[in-house]
Amino acid sequence: MSASVRRGCAAVHADERGLSSVGILLAVAFTLIVAVVVVNMFLYLYGQGAARAAIDEGVRAGSRVDAGQSVCEHRARQALEGLMPGPLSSGVEIRCAGAEGEIIAVAEVTLDSPLPGVPSWSFQMEARAIQETGE
Repeated sequence: MSASVRRGCAAVHADERGLSSVGILLAVAFTLIVAVVVVNMFLYLYGQGAARAAIDEGVRAGSRVDAGQSVCEHRARQALEGLMPGPLSSGVEIRCAGAEGEIIAVAEVTLDSPLPGVPSWSFQMEARAIQETGE
């Protein structure tokens, strides 16, 4: 290969130096953003399922004969603490009420992301069961 051909190839490659580093950096950044979004979605979906299971457990316990609202709330809180221990369950408020032969549990949930800048997710759900009378 002649000297002039080598100089021409070197000039072409000098302009492309560092281009692959930018591409790799963008790919890594995009991958991290996608990973954060996926982890937050799983966190939110788990929180929704745990709140649903807790209020279902609460109305089952509260609908028994000689049980009521206090049993419902206590059992729902126990179930929630078992599924979401510590600060994870701090954004969940559970209330139980009796109305027209039913026991109703309502969960108001606000799930905060552990990462700054990611929005919270708030929702409300309820569960109902027929109150047993023992007759």
